Amino acid sequence: MRIVFDARYTRIGRHDGISRYTAGLLTELGRLHPVTMLVSDHRQLEMLPDLPWQLVSSPTSAREPLVAHQVNKLRPDVVFTPMQTMGSWGRNYRLVLTVHDLIYYRNRTPPRDLPAPIRLLWRLYHLSWWPQRMLLNRADAVVTVSQTTRDLIARHKLTRRPVHVVTNAADAVAAIPADAEPRTEPARRSLVYMGSFMPYKNVDTLVRAAALLPGYELHLMSRAGEKEQARLQSLAPDARLVFHEGASDEEYAQTLREATALVTLSHDEGFGIPLVESMSLGTPVIVSDIPIFREIGGEAALYVRTDDAEALAAAVTSLEEPGAWAARSTASVREAARFTWEASARHLLTVLTATAARTKRRLR
Repeated sequence: MRIVFDARYTRIGRHDGISRYTAGLLTELGRLHPVTMLVSDHRQLEMLPDLPWQLVSSPTSAREPLVAHQVNKLRPDVVFTPMQTMGSWGRNYRLVLTVHDLIYYRNRTPPRDLPAPIRLLWRLYHLSWWPQRMLLNRADAVVTVSQTTRDLIARHKLTRRPVHVVTNAADAVAAIPADAEPRTEPARRSLVYMGSFMPYKNVDTLVRAAALLPGYELHLMSRAGEKEQARLQSLAPDARLVFHEGASDEEYAQTLREATALVTLSHDEGFGIPLVESMSLGTPVIVSDIPIFREIGGEAALYVRTDDAEALAAAVTSLEEPGAWAARSTASVREAARFTWEASARHLLTVLTATAARTKRRLR
């Protein structure tokens, strides 16, 4: 079986969520089965495993609807893409698409780093369900990263194709040695937030909660412009905010290791890789009480109302009670063990094999 993996969404120089999903799955899938990667820029190879690759057009180019004519030359049996927008006209192979979340149907503001024409198309695409249905029904199978999103796909009847869950996981930089002693208390009175500053991420409530916690620092790991930094600080002048301006993986992992908790009060999410990264290190997580965070955090996380700064502050101080932090730390490591790239890649290989097998039976 010839597998081609669409790696064109890999960021150059630094991973984002979809880029990490791509690299994590590819690394482990390549150990299980021969794989050929599709890239659109040679620089993407620096962020990917050492596997055979083919250069094709960019997923944001005008050639994307007919990209299958380039991919057909590789004669794949099945192509997997970590997005749902890969062109499929004229393909001679089986296609498995990915839907990470449905966030932007409820929060239609597109990422600011996309070109203006793409941002416009993004908004138009999310005004109605029919473009999503059209794309997904042109595939042979669909993958998503959580049971929560799978349930939403079913609720909105977005596809007639089989939908499989292949979860995200944490990278090795966030791992702790298997023989390490369980931690009993945090190294610092600090909180960590990893994520963007888009409105649905609800960072404002985190800042207001930090002002209610004398002696605690709130570390904001992602890059924020000067105006955004000033705006957040003005919300709660007493809050001790530390802007890391886009921390390296090593800096991020070290900050998490020392922290009291990772905090995030998003109104909506497709998964939540930072939760798994934090729990993998034994650092407790305090999160908004939404279905996806319940799915990931299980019994280990502390859940609070989304816009309640006082509730978040109370959850943080509850970890100061004797034995509370240590118990959450131990439970966090246990919950995080459910999410590994190896397990996800094995399941993905099963999906790809089954998709190809169903097609061969139908052709016979």
